[in-house]
Amino acid sequence: MKACKGDWVSIHNIVLKTSERAPQVPEDTKKVPLECWVKGFLQSDGEVGEEVEVKTITGRIEKGKLIEVNPTHKHNYGKFVPELLRIGMDLKEALYGGEAND
Repeated sequence: MKACKGDWVSIHNIVLKTSERAPQVPEDTKKVPLECWVKGFLQSDGEVGEEVEVKTITGRIEKGKLIEVNPTHKHNYGKFVPELLRIGMDLKEALYGGEAND
């Protein structure tokens, strides 16, 4: 996918390879590289997968592999848990005697 200068994009880079990790970090941490994902405005045209520069909202210039154009938030709070649906209502009933005491 082609991206144009000024597009809002997401980049990825490896900050430290596994061989460069500090000796005091836990063993499981040493087994993986230290990675960085940054969002910013593309400084020149590029293609997904290419090395590019972005300017972050705070004005930093960062380099990395272009991974997404117009990235969106993908986090969530997990799958629906039916038991959690009633907690607020049950707690209000236990503490204040129900909706009549709102």
